[in-house]
Amino acid sequence: MAELVQAPGIVVVRQRQKAVARTAAIGGRVLALVVLVAGAVAFVFPLLWMLSTSLKDLSEVFTVPPIWIPHALHFDNYPRSLTYFPFPLYLRNTLIVVMPSVIGTVVSSALPAYGFSRLRWPGRDVVFTVLLATLLIPTWTTLIPVYVLFARMHWTGTFLPLIVPNFFGSAFYIFLLRQFFLRQPQELIDAARIDGSSHLGVFARIILPLSKPALAVVVLFSFMDGWKDFFGPLIYLDNQDLYTLSIGLYSFQSQHTTDWTALMAASLMVLSPMIVLFFLTQRTFVEGITFTGLRG
Repeated sequence: MAELVQAPGIVVVRQRQKAVARTAAIGGRVLALVVLVAGAVAFVFPLLWMLSTSLKDLSEVFTVPPIWIPHALHFDNYPRSLTYFPFPLYLRNTLIVVMPSVIGTVVSSALPAYGFSRLRWPGRDVVFTVLLATLLIPTWTTLIPVYVLFARMHWTGTFLPLIVPNFFGSAFYIFLLRQFFLRQPQELIDAARIDGSSHLGVFARIILPLSKPALAVVVLFSFMDGWKDFFGPLIYLDNQDLYTLSIGLYSFQSQHTTDWTALMAASLMVLSPMIVLFFLTQRTFVEGITFTGLRG
């Protein structure tokens, strides 16, 4: 009888606990949404300000309070910005550097990643640990030796120092691809090996087709790295006819510091290919990040 008497009270307590848990879950989701929206606004704010400034008249740039929507849209700032520096030439130079660099990065990172993930050889884990340890070496510590090496090879003043190193692999991309390759079914590889396929055949016919999301991430990251690279061209290029877009924007700013509307228009045009590329590959990019080692 005591258990029957206490039963309604227990039911009420459990209902209250469920209600509290449901309220806490909703509160957590709302808090996460608020944090994400605040972070998104913080990241989008510079882009929106750049877009607004590129369409303003020069007299509206530094007004107080700030003007977000210009009184008149000055689309002529975009073609006018192209008269300050040779945009087509710098665009061509950037593509000459970026396209081979992307190909070299993908090829030279995918092959070692397959070796670290599917081949068994003595000292594999030790070598992989040493490879990851190279990520801890600051770029500045190797800057002078690498520059001296390229200078003695007479590569300075050319695109070679910006392209050739990408054909020797990247520790970060090797790690990323290795984590993705480890998720592929071992049964498929064993079946291909039993059928007489070589490791290169397994890599080309099985691993690569199944790894398109991860390869897309590497392509996107390497393209962004090459497109926005400023320090490399600044160090190795000494001829204005070889400047990339990032160096062109820097020279634009140093020569035309007062024309902020044209500068923002030029910056937005330089940034637009990466924005378009990201939105076109967003689904593949998110999928590749989710199923690689970048997930927590």
